Amino acid sequence: MAIARWLNQTVGLFTLDFFFESEWKPCYCSSPLQAQAKTRKIIVSERGEYSKVVSMTRTKIHFDEISDTLYSRGPSLLMRLSKLVSSVKCFNYKGVIMRGSVVESCDHNYESKKKISSGNKKRLMTLNSTVVEKSPTTPRWSDCNCSFCTSWLSPSNKDSLFVKVQQPKDNKKARDNVLFIHGFLSSSSFWTETLFPNFSDSAKSNYRLIAVDLLGYGRSPKPNDSLYTLREHLEMIEKSVIAQYKLKKFHIVAHSLGCVLALALTVKHPGAIKSLTLLAPPFYKVPKGVNPAQYVMRKVAPKNIWPPMQFGASLISWYEHLGRTVCLVLCKSHRLVDSLTRLFTLNRMRTYLIEGFLCHIHNGSWHTLHNIIFGSGGKLESYLDHVRDHVDCDVTIFHGGKDEVIPVECSYSVKTKVPRATVHVIPDKDHITIVVGRQKDFARELELIWQRSTTTNK
Repeated sequence: MAIARWLNQTVGLFTLDFFFESEWKPCYCSSPLQAQAKTRKIIVSERGEYSKVVSMTRTKIHFDEISDTLYSRGPSLLMRLSKLVSSVKCFNYKGVIMRGSVVESCDHNYESKKKISSGNKKRLMTLNSTVVEKSPTTPRWSDCNCSFCTSWLSPSNKDSLFVKVQQPKDNKKARDNVLFIHGFLSSSSFWTETLFPNFSDSAKSNYRLIAVDLLGYGRSPKPNDSLYTLREHLEMIEKSVIAQYKLKKFHIVAHSLGCVLALALTVKHPGAIKSLTLLAPPFYKVPKGVNPAQYVMRKVAPKNIWPPMQFGASLISWYEHLGRTVCLVLCKSHRLVDSLTRLFTLNRMRTYLIEGFLCHIHNGSWHTLHNIIFGSGGKLESYLDHVRDHVDCDVTIFHGGKDEVIPVECSYSVKTKVPRATVHVIPDKDHITIVVGRQKDFARELELIWQRSTTTNK
């Protein structure tokens, strides 16, 4: 721990940020005094021990959208997210402070609206747009500035996710829609390079296949001022896919992180889901009296140095500076990594997985990991209860028997919550080869699920 802390501090990212951008970028382990000295934005901290600049992408923010694992990797801090509101620091500049159920402006020359949701007891802060200055959406110096990574900055793309659609030549013949949601450190290519070419002619002529790059990944927007919360991810999917393609009913196929978003979409649009197919869902039964986010983080990232997948998960989950350093070395150099891979494999290896793994920014992957995967630890059980009791669709689960990222027990735990779910464990397959390498078989399995769902719904 001491060595890791020393490495964190010696990376020198703060200094580089200031050198390239003339602005300090406090991290989640900065003390409030350090953060106050380095920025003039809203500071959120727990009892003055940990802090972070909150740059809001919209005028509303729910504090329960922010995972406490961002601020503390210890079990004693931030046991309840509601405590966050009591720790919003107020300074004599454009900012706000929330005390109890009242939102007050630190500068009385600026107006702030007051709104607290009483039905679900969520604390909601609504601000005048002049109160909080947004961070620029342009890439930081540590992000890759290639045409692929910055394609979202064009006026026509920056407000919408990148969506890849494969549909019948005569779109009117499309009988159903299928939404594919990729996992963590991946992209829509996980589906379009594997499954899309392997569906039968019948499926290609009857289904509109829609694969999306999630916020922060692939060719989708990668805003620096986003906290990549569940709400932000869902709103972008709804805007870019459901509304854009006027989806009334659709099937969902989701992998890993995508399973969390798929369940949240199913809860939000229960009458629209025709079938739900989950691959390696990260559902951990949280014992009573235990902080859900902290519990899930220790399950996903147990600080093991072996196997390699768990070591990598632990590195990027626990150490913000080291994770960003890895992103700086690899993600900013993804074109070089791609070229070297093609060179050493004599161009025999398709590099779409490398593209998905490296084409993101640390800000997006860090917040998505904590706010979605870890932060959903206390939400997934209620989502599954809702699917069981209020959603009438087939639920099918696939899991690799040798998955070292998400254990098979997670899928069986889903079945205990949704008894009608069918679980298929594929021997000798892991988190990736559950699809990659068996795409033809999996394409046939999906077609059978969709056909069965269509027949049942009739």
